[in-house]
This record gives sequence, structure tokens and C-alpha cells, in this order.
Amino acid sequence: MAMDKLVSCIAVDDEPPALKLMEKYIQAIPALELKGTCNNAVDALALLNHNSIDLIFLDIQMPHILGTDFMRTLSNPPKVIFTTAYRKFAVEGFDLDAVDYLLKPISFQRFLKAVNKVLQLDLTDSKKNAIPTLAGKENKNDFIYLRNDRKNIRVNFEDILFVESLKNYIKIVTKDKTIVTKYSISTLEVALPSSFIRIHRSFIVSKNKIESLTHNFIQVGKYELPVSRSYGHEVEKVLKAK
Repeated sequence: MAMDKLVSCIAVDDEPPALKLMEKYIQAIPALELKGTCNNAVDALALLNHNSIDLIFLDIQMPHILGTDFMRTLSNPPKVIFTTAYRKFAVEGFDLDAVDYLLKPISFQRFLKAVNKVLQLDLTDSKKNAIPTLAGKENKNDFIYLRNDRKNIRVNFEDILFVESLKNYIKIVTKDKTIVTKYSISTLEVALPSSFIRIHRSFIVSKNKIESLTHNFIQVGKYELPVSRSYGHEVEKVLKAK
């Protein structure tokens, strides 16, 4: 298929050898334009927000958040080709309308077959000029899906009381349940709407659920949450403007 424009793409993989191989393969295809590579979802989001991207080559098994879960957080996602060493994610990948699913180790022949599928698509209607933002940031969705006990659980933003960081995990406390999932609090912070505020490096709270506050603590229901010195001034400023 003749292309009027190069297919702009990025590659995301937490394994340097795999990322280097993707870069090599992409650069060997004249129809592809590599805009950048990264090894985590946060850096991938930055690339998506600063470039018009048509296609992501995305690893699934990554730290903090699975590639499939990352795609669910994007409100205007580009096309995706998943790359992984695990067959078990295949069904989930195709449920997200993936163009293809490449099982590592990936041969160039198999890579080229996947790229040819992309070249047969009409990308003009794929919202490629829209900036892919995390769901909720622009208030286009009022929920997010989080992985818990091998399931993807829908969590409504209005139900969240606060979020607590637990090293490589986060705890989301809602009005009727608590969810612990492998996720970065910084990544989730970007996904949350403006009705949430960071009060500590380990805590994000819903401004609508705050019952009282002092210089050192915020009361949310039965929970007393710490306000750190580094966030204290910003907390006061935001709440005064509320």
C-alpha cells in the first residue's frame, strides 16, 4: 500500500536487548519513523504527549503496570503491536484491538508481517493527531481499570477516598473496598482527574472526601493521612481555591 506519510512509532520494553532489537527492526523499514524508545509506561506517556504517534510496539510484562493495562488508560490510543514472552496475554491483547501480537524471541520475518498489517490500515481515521492522555485526566472517563487478583476491576473515581503507595504497589481505598495492585503512584496520579491532590509522596486524596485538615494531617472519613512539608504549601493553596 502506498503511504502518503510515514507511520510514526515508538517502542516500549523494559529489557534493553529487546528494545535494541525493536529499534533495529523499525529502522530497517522505510515506511516506519521511530520517534523514540523507552523502558517504562511513564516515559512512554511523555513520548505520546509530545508526538503524534500512529503505532506502539509495546511489551506487556513491565514493572509497575502491564502493557495491556497501560493501553486501557489511554483515552485516544494509537495502534498497538504487543511484544511479549508469554502466550497467556494473547487473548487479552487482541481484546484491546491490537494489530498483532509478537511472541519473543521475535524474528524479522514475523516483525515484517505485523508491520504489513499496519500498512494496510487506513490510519487517517485513527485519531492519530489527538494527544493520547491517560483516561480521566481530561475528564473523558470517570473510571479506571486496575488489575487485582488476576482480574481487571473497574474503579470509579468518585468512589476513591485516597491512594497510598506501598513501594512497588499501591492501595486504593474506596468507600466500600480496598484494592492493592502493582502500579506506580506517580503513574496513577497522572491518570486521576483534578479532583484529586497529592499530599505526600505516599498519599493522594480526593478533595471532595476531605472532612478536616491541619498543617500536618488531613481527615478522610475514619482515616488520618499525613501532609508532608514538601506538599503542604501546595495543599493549602489548592484547597483555598476550591
